[in-house]
Amino acid sequence: MFDIGFLELLICGVIALLVLGPERLPTAARAAGRWVGTARRMVTQFTTELDRQLKAEEIREELRKAGDVGLEDVEKSVRGALDEAKKYEHMILPDDQTTRPKPAPASRAPADEADKADTPANDASDTRS
Repeated sequence: MFDIGFLELLICGVIALLVLGPERLPTAARAAGRWVGTARRMVTQFTTELDRQLKAEEIREELRKAGDVGLEDVEKSVRGALDEAKKYEHMILPDDQTTRPKPAPASRAPADEADKADTPANDASDTRS
């Protein structure tokens, strides 16, 4: 920090001893030590807070970059993975389960439309392999 060597420190100590005297020198040294300690703590807190802010800004920037990936891209990826999984469905499920997939709970139609869905035209379009 300060480029003070042993010789400069010794000269300052001798001058302080001559100016303050041997009675008041220990009290002055304690006060100077407290000031130096306080200054060091302040510098440490400042650098810690600065590092924290820089890391937070880096994380915000990464989130902004990651936010560029839209919901549509995620949806396309999920749909592609599901389509790929359907290709290998016959390896896992028995033949009677692969011919007619069960609808998901969220995609079930209300009771009025469920009667319409049981028509033969809809059953023919529902068979996928």
